[in-house]
Amino acid sequence: MRARRVHWVPGYSAYYSDDQKAIKAGATKDGFVYLGDPATPGFRSVRQPGECISVVLELENGAIAVGDCAAVQYSGAGGRDPLFLANEASMRGLSRLTNELLERDLSTYLENSRYFDALELDGNRLHTALRYGISQALLNATASSTGRLPVEVLAQEFNLPIIAKSIPLFAQSGDDRYIGADKMILKRMDALPHGLFNTVPDKVGSRGEGLAEYLQWLVRRIALLRSDTSYSPDIHIDVYGLIGTVFDSKVTRIIDYLLELEHIAGPHRLYVEGPVDAGSKTAQIALLGEITEGLRTRGSRVRLVADEWCNTKDDVTEFVAARCCDMIQIKTPDLGGLHNVVEAILECHDGGVFAYQGGTCNETDISAKCCVHVALAARPVRLLVKPGMGFDEGLTIVRNEMHRAIAVTAARVKGTQ
Repeated sequence: MRARRVHWVPGYSAYYSDDQKAIKAGATKDGFVYLGDPATPGFRSVRQPGECISVVLELENGAIAVGDCAAVQYSGAGGRDPLFLANEASMRGLSRLTNELLERDLSTYLENSRYFDALELDGNRLHTALRYGISQALLNATASSTGRLPVEVLAQEFNLPIIAKSIPLFAQSGDDRYIGADKMILKRMDALPHGLFNTVPDKVGSRGEGLAEYLQWLVRRIALLRSDTSYSPDIHIDVYGLIGTVFDSKVTRIIDYLLELEHIAGPHRLYVEGPVDAGSKTAQIALLGEITEGLRTRGSRVRLVADEWCNTKDDVTEFVAARCCDMIQIKTPDLGGLHNVVEAILECHDGGVFAYQGGTCNETDISAKCCVHVALAARPVRLLVKPGMGFDEGLTIVRNEMHRAIAVTAARVKGTQ
């Protein structure tokens, strides 16, 4: 099965691209936008609309397969690829990609995904966003042309069992961390609320007091709103390295503060994503490892989650080998081809590190659905609810796609017994 036509369609992603460097440096929030000059190359403002390019494959059998090229909210930060824009510069090299796609036999997935993930134009690999979107289109093309779900394609080509059970979901609130948390509790999210603690003065607090106060509120809120005591979600917060900023990267002070947060979390397991940003991958691994070891020495159950400087499949390999954290966010757009996501999750499993299949609010419904099938095949510990920051919309896309796929695969497995 081949494609007979390829379309490249510019569009919007579900959120915005933010200049993390400018925000950390003190860009002022004004309504929904940030005032001040951008600090990261490629940005024309601190916050600007997220963009995507849809890859639309018209197959010989009349089916349509789509993938969406999209990048993370904080492009250009923490060692990631630069800002991705659906403009003329991004579109210029696509004629060769069109020819390459038209030449491929799409009846299998893995070989094609690896091919485009390694492909170079003008001596450079494709932007991760392009590799990500092309990989989605390839996966959907193989599924459509062979009468299977994407999870079934992945399971067969990676020799994985199909397990017709849901993956725990992790929801993100954005700045609406109070109303958002209420919604998450009512819909019984397995892990919540992310929280977007990305500035010191108004969120984390100059001594960490802002984050501590929020956790106190959240624990009380869960107890008040849950329908029964059996519901006890994990608390997972993302602090973008700012605990390290507040405590001058002093390991003992950071550990003391994390123990304080653990006490506040009470019966809820506490996950802290990106507690520090050491400025490079090597330094990040070393500092995270020192904090993790210190927490274990003091009997803490806090789990640290790597995000910054752990972007590619090779980065994941290094972080797993170092055992410098408890969990790694597999930030799907940063890995390019979806096969890298599967392999990164499996590597975490083998290395005894929890795999959290994340991504970004700045994706689309198409990429989110593809990621559901990746998760059902590779079985990470948790899966991010995405795209967007509205929560309900992303939950509808992710949870419903997951349960539809489970219903179909369970029936097919039962039918073969």
